[in-house]
Amino acid sequence: MFEFLLPFFLLVLFFFVLFIIWRVKARKYISSSTVASAYDAWTQDKLLERLWGEHIHLGFYPLGKNNIDFRKAKIKFVHELVKWSGLDKLPKGSRILDIGCGIGGSSRILAEYYGFNVIGITISPAQVKRARELTPSGLNCSFQVMDALDLKFEDGSFDAVWSVEAGAHMNDKTKFADEMLRTLRPGGYLALADWNSRDLRAYPPSIFEKFVLKQLLEQWVHPNFISINEFGNILSTNKNSAGRVISENWNFHTNPSWYDSIIEGIRRPFAILSLGPIAIVKSIREIPTILLMNWAFNKGLMEFGVFKCRG
Repeated sequence: MFEFLLPFFLLVLFFFVLFIIWRVKARKYISSSTVASAYDAWTQDKLLERLWGEHIHLGFYPLGKNNIDFRKAKIKFVHELVKWSGLDKLPKGSRILDIGCGIGGSSRILAEYYGFNVIGITISPAQVKRARELTPSGLNCSFQVMDALDLKFEDGSFDAVWSVEAGAHMNDKTKFADEMLRTLRPGGYLALADWNSRDLRAYPPSIFEKFVLKQLLEQWVHPNFISINEFGNILSTNKNSAGRVISENWNFHTNPSWYDSIIEGIRRPFAILSLGPIAIVKSIREIPTILLMNWAFNKGLMEFGVFKCRG
């Protein structure tokens, strides 16, 4: 009897220990410094880069084509957002600000493929260091440590402002919009993609949904989520926004990324094993949050918003 129950007991024990690690190691947002610390750690252990490549953001999956390579889907996402937002209409040499540039994956595509002059900023010194290491000499692409809520650029400095999955880490969404649009020249392009919740005032979350949202905030240093319409209104009422703000929900195109981000560990096991046993624990530790993200986006509790407007 005991031999029959042992595997079940060990499985329960494993998930209990995983839950304890998951909760104890929660990454709650306290200030921008906690965001910087979290991304420094993710960058220095190289786990995300080994598994997901140079792009930490989600991928783009065309209609009916969910079986494309995860890393190629991430590259496709950049090109799709460029085309959708109109950045491809800008001439070569245009100045682009990439807010929340990570280790520079999108910045390098914008510089190499489209010929733009790109400045990438992130609050993480480790990301800037790694982005510089990965960027070939001669590519018109540079990186700086900077807070997106306090940009050290003059008004109208850029022909376009680009930001992917950075806004969810901003505790003041209005200030975030103010700084982006302030540094955008009149007639310039804003291209932004972010994680949003549904309208929680119009459709209040259930008890379980409140639990899910709490975990999504506390596990990956998010201060708060707002809806696509809420952020669209912030952009449209900004004094520096001259054109109509257009937004869409790209859940259908991006949702396959969540399962793929886990499957990458199966496709590339040596990417984890080569980093040692601690990397295995760290990778397993992220699975519950990824599964909750997948559930929330699939159920519409979370939405992947894309936004475009002119300065």
